[in-house]
Amino acid sequence: MNKVATYFRESYRELLEKVTWPNWTQLQQSTIIVLVATLLITLIVWVMDLIASGVLKFIYSFFSK
Repeated sequence: MNKVATYFRESYRELLEKVTWPNWTQLQQSTIIVLVATLLITLIVWVMDLIASGVLKFIYSFFSK
């Protein structure tokens, strides 16, 4: 049990003394970067889905009655 208490005590100390937390401006910039990247990846996946759907419809058209 002593090891568990030591682990939590050292983890808490590390969070307070060793971790460098971003300031408000850095946090906003990082958030904007993540949002833009998410939108870009979403757009790429949507376009890939659209292309795959078109290709599959084209292939299926050969086998429809």
